[in-house]
Amino acid sequence: MTDESSTPGPKPKVARLIAEYEQELAGIGGELESRWTDPETDDSLRSLADWFNEQLLRAALADAGVETVTDDVSQLYSLLAGDTGSRGERTQIERRLERQGVDVASLADEFVSYGAIRSYLTGYRNATPPSATERTNATTIARTIDGLRQRTVAVTESKLDRLQDTDQLQVGPHRVFADVQVLCERCGKQYDVADLLDAGSCDCYEP
Repeated sequence: MTDESSTPGPKPKVARLIAEYEQELAGIGGELESRWTDPETDDSLRSLADWFNEQLLRAALADAGVETVTDDVSQLYSLLAGDTGSRGERTQIERRLERQGVDVASLADEFVSYGAIRSYLTGYRNATPPSATERTNATTIARTIDGLRQRTVAVTESKLDRLQDTDQLQVGPHRVFADVQVLCERCGKQYDVADLLDAGSCDCYEP
């Protein structure tokens, strides 16, 4: 994962929002970079902007104490962004969220464009997209999986912290681990995915 820029001056919009919703958006910067630089995912800047805005909406709802289990956040975002639904449906959703304590106008102003995502990735995280000729390899795949694993750990930690802060969970000092294992059903051996990718094969194919 690329180190974040230490250039002095104000943070770009995406970095500022990640810092503002530190718990809810934990690890999202690394995932944005991984999804943009991994040839396997081939996510465009526009799709990443929409995905980030959905996560931002989810974070704002959680921060306001709005239950999101029964709400389709993607659908809510599409309505608020004007991508789907009628004007009347959008107004109805906006009023409902405002009654629940969400400042919809301010939130909509915080939604980012694909240009903001590009500036964050290239200028703040010093990331570069894969070239057209770059081929998927084990190192790239391992980096992608590790980024997702770190994101899982970060999200789990933030959710546990939120439950503790609201007295819904009691647990002592703890650490969160996420482990990805691959079980070969032929030889019956189980491998850490990073070790398997590094080795290039399981015991079935050893000479």
